[in-house]
Amino acid sequence: MEGGVKLSEAIEQFLKNLAEERGLSEHTVRAYQADLKQLADNLGPDKTVGEVDALAIRSYRAALLEQGISSRSANRKLSALRSFFKFAQRRGIVEANPTSNLQSAKVPRRLPVFLDVEEMRRLLEAPGNSTWYAARDRAILETLYSTGMRVSELCRLTPDCLDLEGAVATAHGKGKKERIVPLGRFAIMALRKYLEARAALSPHIGQRETEAIFINKNGTRLTDRSVRRILKRSCRDAGIRKHVSPHTLRHSFATHMLDAGAELRSVQELLGHEDLSTTQIYTHLTTSRLKEIYEKAHPRAV
Repeated sequence: MEGGVKLSEAIEQFLKNLAEERGLSEHTVRAYQADLKQLADNLGPDKTVGEVDALAIRSYRAALLEQGISSRSANRKLSALRSFFKFAQRRGIVEANPTSNLQSAKVPRRLPVFLDVEEMRRLLEAPGNSTWYAARDRAILETLYSTGMRVSELCRLTPDCLDLEGAVATAHGKGKKERIVPLGRFAIMALRKYLEARAALSPHIGQRETEAIFINKNGTRLTDRSVRRILKRSCRDAGIRKHVSPHTLRHSFATHMLDAGAELRSVQELLGHEDLSTTQIYTHLTTSRLKEIYEKAHPRAV
């Protein structure tokens, strides 16, 4: 059977593995699905995995770049291919991995987008507290910014994950890994107001799915996509014109922590980064702040 499995069938096995065994978010699995579908469409869905060799992969890489997509987007798609063929090799679907020597496209270093402290204040105040869903939206924004959680971690929160008295939350991260993150005073207040408002709803809406902290009007768990819509609406109401995603709040959390003197290792642990180099990109964002401190403090700086 080695190599004889159809590409489309192997992709389905891989996606199932991502969702069920590795515990990746629905948003992440959809991204893998879209990238691998593009490969299957390019090569033909009836092609077997064993028929996809290094030459076919290089040709696909060239075709991606010829389409005019950014190097960053091309590399994301190529990363999906690497993960897929590593999976296929581990499962014995193929003997050789055609992506083992695949080179990534060169990407100009781009710093993450983040909001400054004043922009964050406006964003956090945008939802208000006039309705239960306004209280929910504010609690979502406060929690994302207070903890630096990924949006998938926020959506997975259950009552057992929150310890408001102890001012901590348990985040269920990538690969089913857990970490404890502190909750700030404003996040705790926002969460309490939301949970009180939610408890006052009818049982049909408020208690339909007790395992989810953040729910929609039907009482079911919010998805990543729903949170993105909430954030987009809040940015519009706050008059913020930057392209902001839930990850922007994570970037802002890290940048503001480092600006205030937090150690890089501590920020790494709070974000749940396995590799310190992933966190180090935020040090570039704080360079201007460090220069300001230097110019004010050093006797021969200016």
